[in-house]
Amino acid sequence: MAASTNSFLVGNNTQIPTFKPKSTSQSLLHLSKPNTVNLAGRAKPVAVRCVGSTTQVQDGVRSGSVGSQERVFNFAAGPATLPENVLLKAQADLYNWRGSGMSVMEMSHRGKEFLSIIQKAESDLRQLLEIPQEYSVLFLQGGATTQFAALPLNLCKSDDTVDFVVTGSWGDKAAKEAKKYCNTNVIWSGKSEKYTKVPSFDELEQTPHAKYLHICGNETIHGVEFKDYPVTKNPNGFLVADMSSNFCSKPVDVSKFGVIYGGAQKNVGPSGVTIVIIRKDLIGNAQDITPVMLDYKIHDDNSSLYNTPPCFGIYMCGLVFEDLLEQGGLKEVEKKNQRKADLLYNAIEESKGFFKCPVEKSVRSLMNVPFTLEKSELEAEFIKEAAKEKMVQLKGHRSVGGMRASIYNAMPLAGVEKLVAFMKDFQAKHA
Repeated sequence: MAASTNSFLVGNNTQIPTFKPKSTSQSLLHLSKPNTVNLAGRAKPVAVRCVGSTTQVQDGVRSGSVGSQERVFNFAAGPATLPENVLLKAQADLYNWRGSGMSVMEMSHRGKEFLSIIQKAESDLRQLLEIPQEYSVLFLQGGATTQFAALPLNLCKSDDTVDFVVTGSWGDKAAKEAKKYCNTNVIWSGKSEKYTKVPSFDELEQTPHAKYLHICGNETIHGVEFKDYPVTKNPNGFLVADMSSNFCSKPVDVSKFGVIYGGAQKNVGPSGVTIVIIRKDLIGNAQDITPVMLDYKIHDDNSSLYNTPPCFGIYMCGLVFEDLLEQGGLKEVEKKNQRKADLLYNAIEESKGFFKCPVEKSVRSLMNVPFTLEKSELEAEFIKEAAKEKMVQLKGHRSVGGMRASIYNAMPLAGVEKLVAFMKDFQAKHA
């Protein structure tokens, strides 16, 4: 059976395709399984063809419009859109990372190649967020949800009290999980107002001896974002923040927090990586019942390499950190995010009630924009018609309905401009 250089033969003879290192391709792997005929107890080999059109890449930017036309504007809340130049860079190095003879997915996590990847990722993240030396950076697994348990297990004893400000579903879940391992006190909840605001910090009645105060910096589902941060009343207490959905979207003064944590799959990488930034003096006091894989000291002592980490995900995060630095850092990134958010929120306000955002204006998220239609029966049609225009994942979270546009760092301005134009056309047809 003959094979081209774009074919794999699975059988006694294997032909490996030839790759051209100076170009990448938008390729789709097609598995073609011909009718199998047994001859003397042996089956004919199965052909696996790699078919795709080649698109040249120059300086990390796709030349020509073929590839861009194939991609949609993805407004998903997470996993979310990634920078196109980052995807192309990863694609170019997928088969043979920087002449190492292997893919990042094949490397030993203890080998010099991957050590250089994870160390650079941490260094670039420290530069982006200006992380002080007295903080450790951990690359973990299990999502932010796993940290809902890891935090109380590492930071307090079973009879300690932790305060929670609950501005959405994720803050609520964090409080409920922590209750298994310590005393919890929800000192404010926006549930009765359907999570549309952030409280005045002066009205918070904090527990005087609370070990720490927990917030969710940006509620992905409800689109509520802290623009400033509360200070703990206990002089020995500290602030802990879940920043999963606005991580690296703007500058943050890390020194105001004891712990910042988040899943990578919103703003800085694919799903599978969880990043924890923790003050070093808070490490090493885990409860006896803490599983090894949730013990921050274990991971800190082993530089996030206690067991096999999500290597490829960390590599992708590193590429995103490089990209953010190349854009000029988080101050420049925030300006771009503000411009996109202003464009979308202004379109909602100017629709005269046809579109509505329920969130209080002062705390509307730059990352996740929930909105509804005055005529709710049109929402399904809005989502369907938007998808035809290559704008996908605009359906709101199942718990709240409506629509939601997640406009993370990697969402280009053109994507928001196209959505706004579509919204205006939709209103003109249905108002």
